[in-house]
Amino acid sequence: MNWSAIGAAGLALAVAAGAFGAHGLRGRLDEYQLGIYERAVFYQFIHAIGLLVTPLLVKRGPAQRVCWLLLAGIVLFCGSLYVLALTGVTKWGIVTPFGGVAFILAWLLLAFELMRRRS
Repeated sequence: MNWSAIGAAGLALAVAAGAFGAHGLRGRLDEYQLGIYERAVFYQFIHAIGLLVTPLLVKRGPAQRVCWLLLAGIVLFCGSLYVLALTGVTKWGIVTPFGGVAFILAWLLLAFELMRRRS
């Protein structure tokens, strides 16, 4: 997989989602929902950057594992927050922590691989 390309596409989608939130959702969502939506955009940005640069930092095998975790985190964490914000269905909040765990595992795995490489 070309993770850097997927990361770049994820960044483009985050810009589009941010613009949609700023211009299309103001007045349609309450402050709480808008805050959730903005948090999803922010986390998508951060982790799409991770997808963009991880292949440049570590070898192919470890990079694949880190990137799959980052992608899972984006889908689960950000996706559930987008749906929660747009629909108001609070049950989607159950999914969010699984995405958070995927993010944490991805960054820990990347840190381990980078430390191992330096040794």
